Amino acid sequence: MEMRLPGAAVLLCMVGVLHAFAIEDKGDVFSRMACPAFLMFDNAAYLADMTFELPCNCKPKEVSSVVWYFQKNMGSHKTTVLTDFAGTVVIDSQHINVSSNILKRFSIRMFSLIVFQAQVTDSGHYLCGTKKGDFFYGYDVDVQPTKHITVAFLDSGQHVQDNFREKLFSFFTTFWDWSRCDRCGVRGEQRRIGLCYVRSGQLHPRYRTAIPNVTSCGSRAVPPRFQCAVRLRRPEVAIRSCLTPCLKEEVSKEGMQSISNVISKLGEKPWLPHIPTQFHKQIVGSGLVIACPGARPEHAVAWDKDSVRLYRSRYLIGVNKSMRVFIDHGNHLHIQRVQVSDGGIYYCWHEGKMVASFRLSVFHQKQRKRTLSDPETIFAIKAISLSYILISIVFVIIHVCRHCQRAFGSPART
Repeated sequence: MEMRLPGAAVLLCMVGVLHAFAIEDKGDVFSRMACPAFLMFDNAAYLADMTFELPCNCKPKEVSSVVWYFQKNMGSHKTTVLTDFAGTVVIDSQHINVSSNILKRFSIRMFSLIVFQAQVTDSGHYLCGTKKGDFFYGYDVDVQPTKHITVAFLDSGQHVQDNFREKLFSFFTTFWDWSRCDRCGVRGEQRRIGLCYVRSGQLHPRYRTAIPNVTSCGSRAVPPRFQCAVRLRRPEVAIRSCLTPCLKEEVSKEGMQSISNVISKLGEKPWLPHIPTQFHKQIVGSGLVIACPGARPEHAVAWDKDSVRLYRSRYLIGVNKSMRVFIDHGNHLHIQRVQVSDGGIYYCWHEGKMVASFRLSVFHQKQRKRTLSDPETIFAIKAISLSYILISIVFVIIHVCRHCQRAFGSPART
């Protein structure tokens, strides 16, 4: 008699086999790679707001869970423990904010440490070990800032930074590959991120690099006497125009969108793409930051408002000091001091495909009567009361000093 397993049972069996294979494959990695007798630090460089993963590349067979530690400087007595001591920390990255500290922005999955939306303050040493303090593997992480990043618009004839050479060291930029075109069917833009690196024969020997005598500019392997010169070199990004066709299923949509622009000019209702739409209401004068769903700083992201393309050549942060609407290097759209004219539909492109839209409504805040429970009223009462108390104390001190001067002053001559 032939027996047949239900489809769900077969699926569960397949999942179990795949999970066992993943664990066995991970175990093979640890068995093939022996831990170094002397702890070394692998150099890794990222741009601020990026998410990075640090695998624990080696551990003894008897260790079933790892503990991750963070030290700002080597040998520092201040060490942060990034674990729940079970090695199973898994968090939802959707609930993470840039302003959160590192203890709220990390996750441990399959012995690997994941840090979300890294900040410059996250630069330092990351060590994989046990709860007893035995270390197996270490990383020297350099998170380079985007605040004063150098931008080169190649279409305008601008050029990337030249290499800087000295007798004992030299600085240069290592560029990543060009990103995909951030739009399809219309003119788009590409970005190329470049990180700062230094070449010197005097790097600290305890730090391991992919290329001999080359490490990132913020690495702890760089001697302290070079640090002043390192700060003069900044990471950079190059931007150029691009044009790429849409995929077959998107060609008809793009054609419809071109037709919709004509129809909208005639007063007809324009065509809207079949993408998720979020609704936002903002008060005049407030600030708004919009993030493209699923996008990271290294991805190709573009923004449009209605039929206007918000190209980085005009809307990238830093292009104009008086900018009120701009795009930062993390691909977020910022609208400061929101005005009524900012209302409309904003479209987000991700890796060359339109993925989301945001309908923004702007309104004036209605005037309401102040009550004693309002935070503003409570703050004003506290400020006035504190000022009155301080003035009273100063008044009393002045009169006490004058009274003492009269009482203990020298007697008048007769």
